[in-house]
Amino acid sequence: MTSLPRKRLQARVLSSEEEEKLKRDQTLVSDFKQHKLEQEAQKNWDLFYKRNSTNFFKDRHWTTREFEELRSCREFEDQKLTILEAGCGVGNCLFPLLEEDPNIFAYACDFSPRAVEYVKQNPLYDTERCKVFQCDLTKDDLLDHVPPGSVDVVMLIFVLSAVHPEKMHLVLENIYKVLKPGKSVLFRDYGLYDHAMLRFKAGSKLGENFYVRQDGTRSYFFTDESHSVPQAGMQPCDLGSLQPPPRQVQAILLPQPPE
Repeated sequence: MTSLPRKRLQARVLSSEEEEKLKRDQTLVSDFKQHKLEQEAQKNWDLFYKRNSTNFFKDRHWTTREFEELRSCREFEDQKLTILEAGCGVGNCLFPLLEEDPNIFAYACDFSPRAVEYVKQNPLYDTERCKVFQCDLTKDDLLDHVPPGSVDVVMLIFVLSAVHPEKMHLVLENIYKVLKPGKSVLFRDYGLYDHAMLRFKAGSKLGENFYVRQDGTRSYFFTDESHSVPQAGMQPCDLGSLQPPPRQVQAILLPQPPE
């Protein structure tokens, strides 16, 4: 697969007030509470979907527009593709993609059992075109649901940020097992100094660029030097800021060739 030109993330310039806020906010949540948040991560996401149902996130119709790789990975126009959406939520990306492209079969999984049930209850859910299942990507083997080396493209959209930084590499290693040789992971997530990062109140910091929301869900804010990618045997071939530049980071991740 041809690598796309690599672009560096241009983090936005902070105001003096924002810089001062980040300097002041150095106190970390206690180890006891951090352990509790990790143990209750699934419960907190399940409660999130219980409160918000399918109404929190908008449908993501931008996927094929932003990720040219979804089109360019085909050898011919009507070639059938198998994709995996890792962390599908309630299907805000999955269903627009299936509607737009009739030649896609999708595997989809989520940490939250409640989110998976919402996907199955959607009138657009068709078992002939989609298989959805619950999965903790840091410990549940994707091979229990997806054949090895069977997936053309994996989508990892606003998912890795919710995983503890020390476990991110486990997600990528899990995904690697179901990818066809030479195929890629499409990654989009929160960038460093996103406005959401600056809105966290004192007492929300878990670690470097890692925070907890009031509902117990967590979020990491990425630079383009993520340690998880090389640890998982993958490398970015395209990485850059999206619009607006300070808000998000995008990458195409390819398995590293064996040494």
